[in-house]
Amino acid sequence: MTDTVLDIRNLRKVYRIRRGGQRHEVRAVDDISLAVRSGETLGIVGESGCGKSSLARAIMGLTRADGGEVHYDGSDLLTLDRRALARARLRIRMVFQDPYASLDPRRSIGDSVAEAGDIHGIFANRKDRADRVGEALDRVGLGARFADRFPHELSGGQRQRVGIARAILPEPDLVIADEPVSALDVSIQAQVLNLLGELKSRLGLTLMFISHDLSVVAKISDRVAVLYMGQIVEIAPARALFRDPRHPYTDLLIRAIPRPDPSSRIAGMIEPDEPPSRFSRLEGCPFHDRCPRRTELCATVAPVLREVEPERLVSCHHA
Repeated sequence: MTDTVLDIRNLRKVYRIRRGGQRHEVRAVDDISLAVRSGETLGIVGESGCGKSSLARAIMGLTRADGGEVHYDGSDLLTLDRRALARARLRIRMVFQDPYASLDPRRSIGDSVAEAGDIHGIFANRKDRADRVGEALDRVGLGARFADRFPHELSGGQRQRVGIARAILPEPDLVIADEPVSALDVSIQAQVLNLLGELKSRLGLTLMFISHDLSVVAKISDRVAVLYMGQIVEIAPARALFRDPRHPYTDLLIRAIPRPDPSSRIAGMIEPDEPPSRFSRLEGCPFHDRCPRRTELCATVAPVLREVEPERLVSCHHA
């Protein structure tokens, strides 16, 4: 039996918004249950606005969840007090999308990397602090000489390496990477992805990798969870999912991956139009208005996420 690092049960996050004189609810995370297994890279993928970042922020306690449970190391993170949650964040670290905005421009790179260790007193002395900061910077391919520099002196790729060094310094069990390469040039993206893969193997990390780019997710993930309108619609091993998608939304995403020859459009491809407004709650399957397989059942009855074969769960009446 594979060990579970993080066990998410029925997690919900609702944003309440006033618009046009009316109050609306946006279910950014809509009853998500998901297990993150030890040593794996779990890809989380979906269009912008599907709830990927809201899921990550709810797990980390950066935004307050409206229900559910997030179990780590025998505790529900959602019930921990502020101090206990801060200690848990030493073991579950996060790499953010914007490598510049996530660093304080007034702090040196060394101070930014050491910040969590300073707060929690994990360094034995100043020499230990300098050694561990230098080791973390070495591991991400920068070197200890970068410790005295400031964010504005680094390129985007170097700043993201600093973000990764900051995440791995406390020797975590799990790293949640939220769109960590989307702000980088394509050539730099490949370098950062390779770095994450190397660190995962060398340090025994578990990764949750969030992206809207399926080609990136395919490169790095062992399993993939596909999100749509705040819900998981398919979970499967990465190779199986890309070879044979079972949910029509997964099929849409894969077929919409840019191709070198634009004329090589796939016959019967679903047009990648805009998803429905998050201010309105649709009856039945949330994807039914865009789905070529829809029936009357899809418009009235919401499907449940069910196992259609070993290791594959799909939320579709016709999977």
